[in-house]
Amino acid sequence: MNRRDILKAAVWLSTSALLNGCGSVSPELQPTTVTVLPIIQRGKGGNQAEVIVIGAGASGLAAAKAIQAEGKKVIVLEARNRLGGRVWSNRIWPDVTLDMGASWIHGIDGNPLTVLAKSYNLTTVPTDADLLVLHDTDGKLLTDNQLTAVETLFEKVATKLEELRTQYEADDEDDISLQAALDIILPKMKLSQAELIQLNYAVNVTIEHEYAADVAKLSLYYWDADDSQFSGADVLFPNGYDQIFQNLAAQLDVRLEQVVSEIAYSDEGVKVTTSQGEFTAEQAVITLPVGVLKKGVVKFSPPLPEAKQTAINHLGMGVLNKVYLRFPEMFWDEEVDWIGYMSANKGEWSEFVNIAKAVQQPILLCFNAGAYGTKIEALTDEQIVAAAMQTLRTMYGAQIPDPTAWLITRWLSDPFAYGSYSYRAVDATSEDHDALAAPIANRLFFAGEATSRDNSATVHGAYLSGLAAASQLLS
Repeated sequence: MNRRDILKAAVWLSTSALLNGCGSVSPELQPTTVTVLPIIQRGKGGNQAEVIVIGAGASGLAAAKAIQAEGKKVIVLEARNRLGGRVWSNRIWPDVTLDMGASWIHGIDGNPLTVLAKSYNLTTVPTDADLLVLHDTDGKLLTDNQLTAVETLFEKVATKLEELRTQYEADDEDDISLQAALDIILPKMKLSQAELIQLNYAVNVTIEHEYAADVAKLSLYYWDADDSQFSGADVLFPNGYDQIFQNLAAQLDVRLEQVVSEIAYSDEGVKVTTSQGEFTAEQAVITLPVGVLKKGVVKFSPPLPEAKQTAINHLGMGVLNKVYLRFPEMFWDEEVDWIGYMSANKGEWSEFVNIAKAVQQPILLCFNAGAYGTKIEALTDEQIVAAAMQTLRTMYGAQIPDPTAWLITRWLSDPFAYGSYSYRAVDATSEDHDALAAPIANRLFFAGEATSRDNSATVHGAYLSGLAAASQLLS
């Protein structure tokens, strides 16, 4: 099973239960050597089209490709100086490509991204959630029996959470956060301090890293309401996830560094104002991340309908930041995929990925989500690296080498995303995704991972939402 399936099976054992991804403060400031495949016009075809697509990420490019295939003139406006949006493959190190945004295809069986990857002859590498080693707070490696005990404890708590959710639904209680639910359950379990640390680790890496938010913010009722149809392995792109979107953008008219400030729509059409001018069209597809929509930095004239604005307010925008550490040689187990650490403070340097297996270089990938992922954005690179190394030396000893280089994301500070991906906050429901996706007056159509009811927080969800928006527009 892929990691998403494991989460679904382990957390809600009855009927219920995402994109490891991240961003950067200013991706456009990071050097890259990606060569964009041929695209038509490239800003030389005027500022008028039949359809304007805002955003050259997975959803925007999918929509633009499908609409243009039906003979319509399409212009894609992108604020960044690159394609891909929250898919960002960094080639600042000449001998390796590292994905600073989305990393995995989650569930390759029947996944449209798998079809695209194969059609473009792209190399992928599977990762296995079972190839895990876990260290306790003192750095000692847990035995298989001890690891099983941690999993059993988590499943026991998950069962009690499901029972509480069922009770709340039967009693028609108001929604509460997962943390509030845990606060009801845990005192009755009388866990030891060691068991609480174990549980905090399991909750952090299994829920908070997957949903990019603390359990204090996730809805008890709807946090895991996805119903993805894709199973199978999770795979990485050792040469960069963005290869899919470089190919997808071929023959599209993409205008980069077009920061949108206003979208005006009426019976006469759509006018989009950017940092470089005005663009007009009959219709538009909007793929702005929900973090940007929540900030209100793009003005809609007239304002968005109340139902859509309510959905924007309900949905949360999570934070999952990455730290890549490059070392002179490997000092960790070469055969594992995941390295866990049960930190005394929940969520601090709990999860590492042995990315060396995929890229053939001595590199570790570190994840931090939610409150701690947010906290470290205010730190300097050197402070962040020092904190990571303190944890690694707890696990592997003081003698391990310092990293020779690092790459760090600050997704929440990114002005073109304001977060990593969406989640269902307290009082949010699956219907909020539908409301966000609903078109307006046959002029504005909406796409992006947050508009996907069943596949939010995934690249394939974003891609499929773009196709859905294109279908709505064309019909």
